[in-house]
Amino acid sequence: MKQMHKDFGAFRAKLSLAVAVALACGSAFAEGVAVCYEKRDEPTLKSVGEALDKIATAFDEYKKVNDQRLEAIKSGSSTSDLEAKLAKMDAHMDALTEAKSRLEKVETKLSRPGAFGNSGGDGEKGSKESVEYKTAFLSWVRNPQDTELRASLQQKSKALRAVEAKAFGGDDGFETRATQAVTSTGSAGGFAMPEVIERAIARLSVDISPIRQIATVRTVGSPDYKELFDINGAAFEWVGEGDTRNQTNTPDLAECAPTFGMASAKPQASEESLDDLFFNVEDWLTGSGSESMSAGEGAAFVSGNGTKKPTGFLAGPTPVTTADAARAFGTLQYIASGQAAAMPTSADVFYDLIYSLRARYRANARWVTQKLVLAAMRKYKDSQNQYLWQPSLIQGQPATFLGYGITEAEDMPSIAANAFPVAFGDFKEGYLIADRVGMRMTRDEITTPGFVKFYIRKRVGGKLRNTQAIKLLKISAA
Repeated sequence: MKQMHKDFGAFRAKLSLAVAVALACGSAFAEGVAVCYEKRDEPTLKSVGEALDKIATAFDEYKKVNDQRLEAIKSGSSTSDLEAKLAKMDAHMDALTEAKSRLEKVETKLSRPGAFGNSGGDGEKGSKESVEYKTAFLSWVRNPQDTELRASLQQKSKALRAVEAKAFGGDDGFETRATQAVTSTGSAGGFAMPEVIERAIARLSVDISPIRQIATVRTVGSPDYKELFDINGAAFEWVGEGDTRNQTNTPDLAECAPTFGMASAKPQASEESLDDLFFNVEDWLTGSGSESMSAGEGAAFVSGNGTKKPTGFLAGPTPVTTADAARAFGTLQYIASGQAAAMPTSADVFYDLIYSLRARYRANARWVTQKLVLAAMRKYKDSQNQYLWQPSLIQGQPATFLGYGITEAEDMPSIAANAFPVAFGDFKEGYLIADRVGMRMTRDEITTPGFVKFYIRKRVGGKLRNTQAIKLLKISAA
């Protein structure tokens, strides 16, 4: 009983402290002193509509300054001050665009059914067994040495596997989540991540990783997954009534086999934070795991060499200038910038890039590049003196260049001789991401005294899917 009073007293003290902090923040806010808020340089926006207005205003100012720069170039005057001003305006527009994107995601989440309910945050409530497994898992994370918690987690795991086996009709010869079972010892092999947390990490990974947003993503049960493509299609002929039917050519099939690697994250927390009742283990694991994995995935999907990792779309055979009809399947085509170490001097090169893509792929095509390259693309004009880059002024829609959406991927190369800083194409058709079923976690409290590390891991693969669906801009004279 004394221990119960002691625990309740500690809880009451923490609760009183939290209330005091909240009241202090409220009081400071009322007095106009933001002592409890982190100062940020990025714009403070309250709605997507406000973001759209500010983006439009910022781009109008950008065009005026860039026009002044062009006039200065014609007159032979210095443009250094104007270049510096444009660089700041580029950063300001990027910040506004990022803020708009975050607001759109928040509004989307709030509009989901169950957003304010206790249903895991995404409107989905798992089965009774999955909810119990998640609760037992998070309790074990805080105190893995407790034998009762370990026994409870193992019991909940068996119950969940029994439900999954029943749902899948028993052993049907295919891998299912039941294979992601508890190993003999949690410290050695770890436990399967609860499905609710795994789904949350997957959702955040899509938000963070730009290539995941535009590529084809498959969930597979084996690293032997392959896809076959009909390269040229079956031949056909026109015939009249009574004419002889000739044998037509059969389709040419090509294989896409993604290379796999183990994507892992190792967030760590202090032992004191795990003992704190107010520390949200689930949110912390979700945020840390998704951010770390997405950063590594993003680089691999662009330039991964395929050795213990996905093969990036820039890491295949050396791109060539040969058109689709004569180019070997698996090799990308490039259009030269016309400059040995710079972007094109004319927008005509971008038109060549667009129309080198077949019409069937142009419908869903988009640009993929990084911010520094995008800053150069903002300055291009057409023959009517109209800017080819246009800001996103519609909720949910990206900025466009020549009418096609832009995806910013910071792992794309910078402008340099023989680099490929811009890609254009239908990435749903062109690139494949394969996720193995299941995600595991191991708890390590030994290697760094005072801290607990969580080794979260999953297998991910990637490969160019259809090399006729993506074209590249190469920085070269020819």
